[in-house]
Amino acid sequence: MKRRKHSRREAIKGSAALGLTLFASPLKAQAPEPAAITPQLIEGAKREGKVVLYSAMDLPVGEKLGNAFQAQFAGIEVQIERTGSERLFQRIAQEFSSNIHAADVIATADASHFISWKRNGWLAPFVPEDVAKFFPAEYRDADGMFITSRIWLSSIAYNTNLVKPAEAPASFAELLDPKWAGKMVKGHPAYSGTIMTSTFQLVRELGWEYLEKLSKQRVMQVQSSTDPPKKLSLGERAIMADGNEYNVVLLKEAGQPVEPIYPAEGTPTITGPTAIFASAPHPNAARLFQAWLHTRETQQFFTDFTAQYSAHPQVTPKPGRRKISDIKLMKEDAAGVEKMADEIKTRYARLFRV
Repeated sequence: MKRRKHSRREAIKGSAALGLTLFASPLKAQAPEPAAITPQLIEGAKREGKVVLYSAMDLPVGEKLGNAFQAQFAGIEVQIERTGSERLFQRIAQEFSSNIHAADVIATADASHFISWKRNGWLAPFVPEDVAKFFPAEYRDADGMFITSRIWLSSIAYNTNLVKPAEAPASFAELLDPKWAGKMVKGHPAYSGTIMTSTFQLVRELGWEYLEKLSKQRVMQVQSSTDPPKKLSLGERAIMADGNEYNVVLLKEAGQPVEPIYPAEGTPTITGPTAIFASAPHPNAARLFQAWLHTRETQQFFTDFTAQYSAHPQVTPKPGRRKISDIKLMKEDAAGVEKMADEIKTRYARLFRV
């Protein structure tokens, strides 16, 4: 039987939107005491033998992370279910409405999802020791329901074989130049949380008029934010109108002809939280994974191999990479995304005819 899709509005109906950094629940819940990785937690996780991660991360990234966890905690399998953030949001809504509780840990690229899940009472409070000690307040829920595990950007980029550096666009506004018509690629906000968040920031800063003009540039439309960097490196398009910056950096480091551009108007910023479901079938393994993921060692490992950024202040950029503090950024607003998500999907589909 075909299941009806749940709209974002249906998933959050009856509740007011909350801000990204002020996630106090209506019951004014208090965050639990910080939890360390103890022999008892490890033993409990090993008895469960598995942790199921629903993730919007690139599958190779998730697998490398899972393999690192399994290497450290032998006997605990990491099962990864990967798809785009907006589809994950739909899947979770469908599973919970059918009383299916398969996921232990959730990691999406759309921070607004966690506002809804927290409001619904679907998340379990858990504060790893490293998070309590080191993470700034704006990167962790006040009630301990979720944590910002990674930070990344949605930039412009170009293929260096097809575009000379002096001719490359330096701003979003320059993408409207007729010379780029038919030469750009971009992701879709109905699939990708990264593109949903970056589209919201572009609409807020530049207005729907900007996207209306961009839609007339015969832009190649793909799904995930990971797709535009790949199309760019293959030479299928000369310019990336949006997509994740970290894949561009990694491709450049691998010798591919790509170069990121940090637009003059500011670069959209995305945070990727993770959380444990209250209905997690493997609660000890879920807590162990969440605690391990946010240690300095894991955050440094993750940052090094993904070229993303960490909220852990002890993590340092890999030599040769730009510091996020050196880049002009657009501000993220998860509550704003939550309010506008359905409108963004509808208007975007109409403008780009996809």
